[in-house]
Amino acid sequence: MTTDLTSSPDAARIERTYEAPPELLWELWTTTAGLEEFWGADGFETRVSDLELKPGGQVCYRMTATAPEQVAFLEDLGLPLTNEFRRTFTEIAAPTRLAYLSVIDFVPGQEPYEHLTTVDFQPRGDGSQLIMTIDPLHDEGWTRDYRDHRANELDNLARAIERRAR
Repeated sequence: MTTDLTSSPDAARIERTYEAPPELLWELWTTTAGLEEFWGADGFETRVSDLELKPGGQVCYRMTATAPEQVAFLEDLGLPLTNEFRRTFTEIAAPTRLAYLSVIDFVPGQEPYEHLTTVDFQPRGDGSQLIMTIDPLHDEGWTRDYRDHRANELDNLARAIERRAR
């Protein structure tokens, strides 16, 4: 099921290969326990409060800065250490694709706007390839930082997969 949204022609792609089947990646991306295991950059803790996995459904979560660098960054921006976020699913195709809109409402001096992310899970031999397509943000600096944050999340996903393999 889908709504009719397409990525920007300027969208960035982040690709990773994991030693896990697409079904495991899907589980980590679409369950409360899975999301809390990896979602968020280093130095943040994520807690999911609501998850409705369907087009138009939402995942609502709180991220809390726990590391000194992230605490200082948020304090410098005048933002609280815990922030609530909501993403609205626009496409669900288990276990190969999901897409969602995020509201970018945390940038000081910037009007809130919607931002599209698409994640594709493809089998590759004994593992999977993940392709994340991220629309650009309102300027180059925020786009770069957001892309780096998402790449860090995908590194955390690799560690979550390794923990489950033990």
